[in-house]
Amino acid sequence: MTTHTAPAPRVVIADDQELVRTGFRLILNARGIDVVGEAGDGAEAVAAVRRLRPDVVLMDIRMPAMDGLEAARRILAQVPDCRVIMLTTFDLDHYVYAALAAGASGFLLKDVTPAHLAAAVRLVDTGDALLAPSITRRLVERFAPSAPTPGSSLATPAVHRDLAALTPREREVLTLMGRGLSNAELARELTLSEATVKTHVARIFAKLTLRDRAQAVVLAYETGLVSPGGSAESADPCR
Repeated sequence: MTTHTAPAPRVVIADDQELVRTGFRLILNARGIDVVGEAGDGAEAVAAVRRLRPDVVLMDIRMPAMDGLEAARRILAQVPDCRVIMLTTFDLDHYVYAALAAGASGFLLKDVTPAHLAAAVRLVDTGDALLAPSITRRLVERFAPSAPTPGSSLATPAVHRDLAALTPREREVLTLMGRGLSNAELARELTLSEATVKTHVARIFAKLTLRDRAQAVVLAYETGLVSPGGSAESADPCR
C-alpha cells in the first residue's frame, strides 16, 4: 500500500540580516523544509516570490529600500496563494496589525524556537492562520484606532468588506469570531453543532474573501461589529 505525504513547503526568507537568514535556513532545512530563496529587503522579496513562487514567505517587518509591510501587500496582491509570516522583535508591533489587515497569516518573534519556526511554516502552508484569535484581538484593540500606521500607504482599512452579503446568522458568527471565540466556543454560545459552525465560517470567508480567522477578527473591528474594550454589536435575535 502506497502512502502519500504532502510535499514540504517551499520557503523564501526575507531579512536584512544575513545571520538571521542563515540561521532560519539551517533550521528549516534540517527539518525537511526547502528554502528556495533569500532576500535582503522588501523589493528583493517581491522579485524572489514572483520568480520562485514559494508557498510561504518569512518576512522581516523593518528592512531598507522597501519594508516588509509594503512587500507583503505586493506579494499577496500578485501571488494570492502565497502565505506570509511576519518576523518581528516586538509581540505587539503596530506594523504587525497592518500586516494582518493586508492578509499576512500571522507573525513570529525572531527569538522563536527551531521547533516552533518549522511548525509555524507547516501550519500556514495548510491554509490556517498562525495567530490565535485572542492574540489578534489584542493587536487590533491596541492599534485599530490609530491605523493607518505612520508613513504607510494604507489610506483605508485593508480588510474592509461590505457585510450586506451575510445572513443574520453569519453576521452573528463573525461578531463572535471578532471577540476571539473558537469554533467550539461558537457552537456552545449559539447552541449549534461544530459542523454547522464550520459551515457558517467557511461561507463567511468565501463571501468576504477572507484568508483566515486573523483577518476575520480585524474585519469585525474595522466594520464596528466589535469595538475596542470588548463590547460587541448586539447579537441578532434570529437563532
